Parts: sequence; C-alpha cells; structure tokens
Amino acid sequence: MNQPFHFFHFHSLPLNCAALAAAVALILHAPARADELTPFVPMPSQSDFGGTGLMQMPSARMNKEGEFSINYFDTDQYRRYSLSLQLFPWLEATVRYVDVRTVLYSNRPEFSGDQTLKDKGIDAKFRLLKERQWLPELSAGVRDFGGTGLFASEFVAASKRLGPLDFTLGMGWGYLGARGNISNPFCEVADKYCSRPEENHDKVGSFEIQRMFKGPAALFGGVEYQTPWQPLRLKLEYDSNDYVDDATLGKFEEAGTLEVDAPINVGAVYRVFDWLDVHAGLERGNTMNLGVTMRTNFNELKPSWNDLPHPEYQPDNQPDILSEYGQADWGRLQGDLARNAGYGNAAIVRQDNTLIVTAEQSKYRDRAEAHARAGMLFANQVPADVEQVRLVETKKNLPLTEQQFDMAALRLAADNSYIGASFNDAMTRAEPGDYADATDVAAVDSRYRFGISPVLQQSFGGPESFYIYQIGLLGDLEVNLADHWLASTAAYINLADNYDKIDENYRGRVQVLPPVRTLVRKYIKDSPVRMQNLQLTWMDRLAPNWYAQAYGGYLELMYAGAGGEVLYRPAETNWALGANLNWVKQRDFDSQFGMLDYAVTTGHLGAYYELPWLDDTLLQLQTGQYLAGDKGMTFELSHKFDSGVVAGAFATLTNVSSEDYGEGSFTKGFYISIPFDLLTVRPSTTSSTISWIPLTRDGGQMLGRRYGLYGLTDARAPFFGL
Repeated sequence: MNQPFHFFHFHSLPLNCAALAAAVALILHAPARADELTPFVPMPSQSDFGGTGLMQMPSARMNKEGEFSINYFDTDQYRRYSLSLQLFPWLEATVRYVDVRTVLYSNRPEFSGDQTLKDKGIDAKFRLLKERQWLPELSAGVRDFGGTGLFASEFVAASKRLGPLDFTLGMGWGYLGARGNISNPFCEVADKYCSRPEENHDKVGSFEIQRMFKGPAALFGGVEYQTPWQPLRLKLEYDSNDYVDDATLGKFEEAGTLEVDAPINVGAVYRVFDWLDVHAGLERGNTMNLGVTMRTNFNELKPSWNDLPHPEYQPDNQPDILSEYGQADWGRLQGDLARNAGYGNAAIVRQDNTLIVTAEQSKYRDRAEAHARAGMLFANQVPADVEQVRLVETKKNLPLTEQQFDMAALRLAADNSYIGASFNDAMTRAEPGDYADATDVAAVDSRYRFGISPVLQQSFGGPESFYIYQIGLLGDLEVNLADHWLASTAAYINLADNYDKIDENYRGRVQVLPPVRTLVRKYIKDSPVRMQNLQLTWMDRLAPNWYAQAYGGYLELMYAGAGGEVLYRPAETNWALGANLNWVKQRDFDSQFGMLDYAVTTGHLGAYYELPWLDDTLLQLQTGQYLAGDKGMTFELSHKFDSGVVAGAFATLTNVSSEDYGEGSFTKGFYISIPFDLLTVRPSTTSSTISWIPLTRDGGQMLGRRYGLYGLTDARAPFFGL
C-alpha cells in the first residue's frame, strides 16, 4: 500500500468518519448473549497490559488468528489503554498507552500544562511450541519495546490446560523480573547478562536489544479457571514484579510508591456479550483493578448486504443480430453492468464478431462474483452472432486485466446444460489487448467524479493534550480530459478542532533537519479552507506489464511540483518493481498558491513481494531520498485477513542519527484498513484506513502522492481488493 504522509502523528489524512467507529462497529457483529454461544470453546482472556495473559503476568496462550481486542484497565496510579491483534497463529502484537496519574508529562507547565504522563509501548509475543497432549504451549515475548522502556520486559512462558484449569509458569526479565527470585540462567553463559544496562531515555522509540534478557530474573505463574457457568472465569497469579522501581519509573522522580502487601493477584472475567468482557480483581493484596475488553475477529467478519439479486438466464429475450445495432439495447447493458456487476462507465466497441467492454470495477472485491454477474448479463443481452466478449477492467483508464467469454460455452453454462456447469468453463484470462482500431458501439456516459466526505484528523499522546482532533469536509473532483489525461482537485473545509492547545514554537531540541513535516500544524490550524490538491496527471500502459504516470501541480497539502512513476507488474504474479522521482517545493502556509524557499528532489525504488511462506502477506521495500534530503529505506509488512481487513506496520531507517531525528528515533507506525462493505449494506471496493504513528518528525518522510501505481493496478494480482 502506498503510504501517504501523516500529519502531526495523525491516524490518517483523510480519514473518513466511518473509520472512527469502524473498530467498534465491527466488534458489534456478534451474538447478543454469551450464554447463546454453542458449542463453547474456552478463549484466552486479556491481561492488564493487553494481550493474552493472566492479570499483570502474560501467558503462553495465543488467540485465534484475526482476534482483535480493545482494552482499558484501571489500577491505582495507572490507566492502561491497549489494542491487541493476533496477526498470525504464532504472533500476537499489542500497542498500548499508559496514563501515569502521579507524574506530569513534563516539568514545563507552559508546554504541557497539568497533563499527566502518557507512556506508549509496543509488545510482541511469539509461539515457540503448540500445546500437545503431553507438552505445554510455549511462547516468548517482549513488552514495551520501541517506546520509553519504562515497563520494558522479556519473558518465556509455558501454559497447559487440564480440564477447566489453564496453568501458566514463566520467567521474566526487566519489569517482569524485578522480584529477582531466581538467578538469571543466561548469566551462567556470559557475564554481560548478569546486569541490565540503564534505559537510554534520550533514544525514546529505539529498540534497545542490548538490554534484553539481562539483569535480575524472576519466576511467575498462575491459573485461569473456567467455571461451570460459561460467562465466568477466575484468575490467580503469583506476581514476579516487586514494584520497587515504580517509585521512580526510570527518569521520573516521585512517581509514587506502590505498596505490596502480597505478591498474589486474584481476579475474575465475566463475558457480558460475545464481544464484551469485564474484568475485576485485587492486586498486590491492597489494590482494586477494573477493566473492560471489546473484541472481534477479523477472519470471521461477514458482510450483510442488501444487494441486487444475481441475474437469471433468459434465453428467450436475447437479441438476434449485431449488425446495425437495432436488436441490442446497449444503454441497458451499460446500466445493468454498473448496477448489477459493478462495472461502471462501460465503453463498448467491436472487432468483427468480438465485443470488447472496457469498464472500471467499483462494487465487488471478489472478482469471481463480478465476473459471474457480468457473464450472465452478456449471455442475456449480447446478440447471438457475437462469438466472444472481452471484458477489460481498468482503473483511471489503465487497462489491467482482460476476461474473455466464449459465448457458446457461456450460454451452455448459464443454462446448466451439463453436470457441474460453471462459468469458469467459458472464461479465459488474458493480457489486455489493443483495441484502438475497433468500431465504437456505446461510449462512456460520464467523465466526472465528485464526492464530499467527512474527515477526521486526530492525534494521540501529544504533550499539549492526549487527544488532538480536527473535523471537516473534503470535496474531491476528478475529470477525465482524454483517454490518458486526468485533472483532479481537492479542498478541505474545517468545522471544529482543538488546535488552540498546540504549542507551535516548542521543538524540545535544536532543529537540525529542514522542517519538512513539523510545520504541518501551521497549514492545518491557520486555514479553515485549504486547497489540498490541484494537479494534472497522465497515465498509460507503456507495454504489457509496464505502467507509467507523470503529474504536476499542487501535489499535496505541503508541496507542489512535478514527478513521475513507472511500474513493472506481471499479471497473477506475487511481485512487482517500481520507481518514482519528484522535484517539489514547499507551499506557503499563509497563502493557497504561494511557495516557500525550500525545494528538494525526492524519489524511491520500490519492490513488492507477496511472501509465499506467509499466506496473504505483502512485503514492500522503498529505498531512496526523502523530503529532508536524508537517504534510507522504508520497510512495510501487510497481512490480509479473510474478511478483507488488512493490518500493516512500517518503519523507515535513514542516515539521520537518532539524536538529530529527535524523540522517536525513526519513523514507524501501523495501520488497519477496513473495507466499507463490512460496515454498510452495499458491496464496495473502497476501504478506510486507521493509522497510528506515535510522533511525526522530519526524517524519513515521503511525498504524499495522490496516486500510486501499485495500488491502482491491484486487480493484476488482487491483494487489497481495490
């Protein structure tokens, strides 16, 4: 997926408001009551930190692939907000914010006011061994890496189920090893494991691998009991943390002492609905813990459509001849293709007894469904002397795929004339042909596309306020000027925001890199109406498998200029190669059309590879020069679930040092892309993306191009279902 830049660590821009409630809406696709679930299969529950576990302690358990949880836990001085996703059967990932209520965000009231510290962290757990009859489930994991490291831990855990009891025994290091009730076994291997280096808080956001599995270690354990009453589970655990270090939390003093009366935690989990758990417990012998979990499973989500019925075969109504076109209602065919099969703006031409239909698919992510519906329409409405129909799917006038229908075989399959009749018997996929000399039959009825959509720009975890938002409307217009020329523009109208809390002048350190993204606050806050895009684009297929585009104008909110892109993408293969090159100049934030002095050449070589050893997983590599003139590479990994939901993570490493980059050390983040047809009653190929980037800095920043050829050509080897 071509990743646009993200404003001020916004979740996405633009972000359709449907995305704001997308996760909750998906969670509500569930049975009404927990006791209606049959047959009952015990599921691992969430821990206080997010991710499967007991309470404070993790377990070795993994959820079903695609399991997604939103968690909130409140324990004394900590409030924990987390998202947890079972990305693969063997990998669980969690992102978390901890509100430390006893510590201020900074010692500068004019900067962060009375806001308390919001510590962010990322967890990962890997399954090493799946549970068998005589063997436990075995997993290893890390907590709070890539953040401040205040709660950084590593652990190995084993879990074994005996009837309704699920036992866990593990060993922890770091925050989970603070009790030090056992010697570190790695210390016997090398002396460097006997002590744990201090956390470098000046490198917030870096992965300090040199600290892992070092220093004191401690055993932890516990059991989760599934009571005879299915909604209720009980937990008991031995805590491996003595909470002594919580009084300072590394670089923060006077965080508040956590009294420990007992190293035993007890709790209960009650499943109110299939999508909702509530948690309660007593921790450290003296502190109540309350929590809530909302869950769904991305593999199990099913759309609920109010769609047009599949067309039925009507042999008696077929037109007789193609000549003079008097027997065929081409306007009706164009309309039915758009409404029933999703192929809009169909252009129809002919070569001898072959009919060529060129159209863009905007309704069905499942192309097999689209082809079946289109095939039945062809069988009903194409004249009898047409021997073949060729359906060419396009995107922005780029020919992507060609499906050839043998009409005689198609009508036999439509009429179920033989056992096991299938439209696949009549269809052949081919590379799109050149039909420039074909005779026009029916022209495209519209060359315009206009839309207005609500937009939410948002940020979590900032110093001025934990939540910064802006709500507005985005108007977007595209005009097909000719077969290969496209004009586009977009304007944003701001309706509400809380940007008055933003301190525009504070940077926290001397500015080293050009402010290629950190000035974005000025563009957003100062202009209630802003032209975000105004450009002219040329696109074409240069040769089989080769695609190109060139563009110029006001390319995005912050930059104007010109550039081009080329992509080599063979059909039905798991790889592609591309390159883009751009010269851009920074736009003036005080005017709609003016320019600042800063200009840069930026571009990247790209490689795209669907990993054969990981189903539905795409690796993208981009290497080149970024907007600040820094050079490096962006890694992006995306995984698609059965429902079409895509989860991905990315990181950019450049020749900018972590000190010059600033807090965060390097650009990184993750996103979840949710198909709209999971949220609405109509099928659709569009989706909305919710992104999380902890901080926006000037290093490792790409140009936000309006179109990316890899996404536009998705139909050549469908991954995103665009």
